Amino acid sequence: MRRQRNVKIVATLGPASSDYRTIRGLFEAGADVFRLNMSHGTHDEIRARHRIIRQIEAEIGRPIAILADLQGPKLRVGRFGAGAVDIEEGEGFRLDLDPAPGHSHRVCLPHPEIFAALEPGSELLVNDGKLRLRVDDCSAEHANCTVMVGGTISDNKGVNVPDVVLPLAALSDKDRSDLEFVCALGVDWLALSFVQRASDVEEARELAKGRAAILSKIEKPAGVKAFDEILAASDGIMVARGDLGVELPVQNVPPIQKRLVRKARNAAKPVIVATQMLESMITSPMPTRAEVSDVATAIYEGADAVMLSAESAAGNYPIEAVATMNAVAIEVENDPTYQEIIDASRKVAHKTVADGIVAAAREIAETTDIVAICCFTSSGTTASLVARERPHVPIVAMTTIVETARRLSLTWGTHCVMTSELSRFKEAVINAARAARSFGFATEDDQIVVTAGVPFNIPGTTNILRVAPCAEHLIRLTDPE
Repeated sequence: MRRQRNVKIVATLGPASSDYRTIRGLFEAGADVFRLNMSHGTHDEIRARHRIIRQIEAEIGRPIAILADLQGPKLRVGRFGAGAVDIEEGEGFRLDLDPAPGHSHRVCLPHPEIFAALEPGSELLVNDGKLRLRVDDCSAEHANCTVMVGGTISDNKGVNVPDVVLPLAALSDKDRSDLEFVCALGVDWLALSFVQRASDVEEARELAKGRAAILSKIEKPAGVKAFDEILAASDGIMVARGDLGVELPVQNVPPIQKRLVRKARNAAKPVIVATQMLESMITSPMPTRAEVSDVATAIYEGADAVMLSAESAAGNYPIEAVATMNAVAIEVENDPTYQEIIDASRKVAHKTVADGIVAAAREIAETTDIVAICCFTSSGTTASLVARERPHVPIVAMTTIVETARRLSLTWGTHCVMTSELSRFKEAVINAARAARSFGFATEDDQIVVTAGVPFNIPGTTNILRVAPCAEHLIRLTDPE
């Protein structure tokens, strides 16, 4: 099954999309990657969804990526004697470690690590920023605050601390347990929540032991500030705009999104734009025009993937949401302005032989009648470098390693194909031509570009580029080896 677009679609599974029929429908509607949200669902439920995805993958014969999204540290207030209270602007409100039920002037905040980081003047945001508190004085056990924006506060509401780096490990005990579970199960990507520093990524990588690629979610101001270091330590990035929009002024989020997408693309690492992309489709079969424009903007920016969360996990129209995103993507990528924007934003420093090979492949494809770029890859690096170029023609990523094919399913423009072990470049050219014809990228009258590294199956050895005919008898005539 060939997609008619380059950007990938990530669909979150949940109560509305946990059975075979719905998950198969999501894939057929356009989902390329399935997200398993470890904040919701038991291990048995996650295992069942994983099994269904792999069953569909075997039936379709096309690699499918599975992304497990770890919950990360959750900061919440305690409970109130009345369940909920109103706090008024200008009044005082105390947060402390006392587990006694709260009232209209205090509540427990059972996170000493927050008090350790607070300073007078710090802001605390409660319930997705609906309530705002300013710290007047604090200690290791309390914070006396003034209510800047009041409202109703109730049991277990979330707390954000936007202007300090919290001394928190990115992985809670639950995350460590979930990480080992999903790695043993066999997922392709691990998404880390609330990444603040590169060391958060390194800790997860050590625990994953190469069983999954590491994707960092940027959802805190500290993560934005340390983005270059986080990007270098990560295999991929998610711009998680929900918490970013809580902890930063909302007008700051669009330019941050653009910067992070462009940096990730220049680093040849996949980047997902996520959160509230088609939010109204949780309850409506039609999105708003603003939501469609939001999805289109991420695609024009060159994001590798756009993501659905509650829309596909808990909404009333999960398949329709994927189909809508698919339709928007096709329309945007057929707009001549799209390619102009993508080409204008290309900024690559060619430092290695592989960089030069993939740049040459794109230039040849764009100045001749080449219909596809077929790249042989072991680790996935060559295909990622080709995708960084954002060529005008499809990318056929060929590999002998199923884990590589699955991980590349998140990368812009890649159609992943499993191939047999190769010993000669001539075999690679023949296999590439067959794949291009088989999946509808080429006919026997067309030409393709083939890139590979010789010797084969050694990561980082991309050193050959050839323009080849798709007719097998012509390949044999021109390369009698």
